[in-house]
Amino acid sequence: MSLKDQITDDMKTAMRAKDTERLGTIRLLQAAIKQKEVDERITLDDVAVVAIVDKLIKQRKDSIAAFGQAGRQDLVDRESAEMKVLEAYLPARLSAEEIAAEVRAIVAELGAAGPGDMGKVMGAVKTRLAGKADMGQVSAAVKAALNP
Repeated sequence: MSLKDQITDDMKTAMRAKDTERLGTIRLLQAAIKQKEVDERITLDDVAVVAIVDKLIKQRKDSIAAFGQAGRQDLVDRESAEMKVLEAYLPARLSAEEIAAEVRAIVAELGAAGPGDMGKVMGAVKTRLAGKADMGQVSAAVKAALNP
């Protein structure tokens, strides 16, 4: 079953259970998927759907930080609940040690040395670790690997 089919099934389940918060989040996700498909006139595969989920989670994290600074705990709670629903559609994430090991291997493959090669390394890392790791952690690992 593809990830899009799973999302549709989860939406139907949430409708039947009258779980309005979960249903709203899933509908938001489906709208983002449909928008991307219509804009680019393509049918998204699981990798592209995971990228959309990642983007929505990053938006939630940014919102949580902003609402936290503004003292709006009610909005922080709502965004956290949405983020939890979205995280269910992500594949298992790599640990910090696994990310660091992958980054070191890529740096060695490319022969990169120094901060000037950050763009080249990040390009290779993004293709290999897309959907498997938080890109914020990956960026920090690349900086650490290139700055001995």
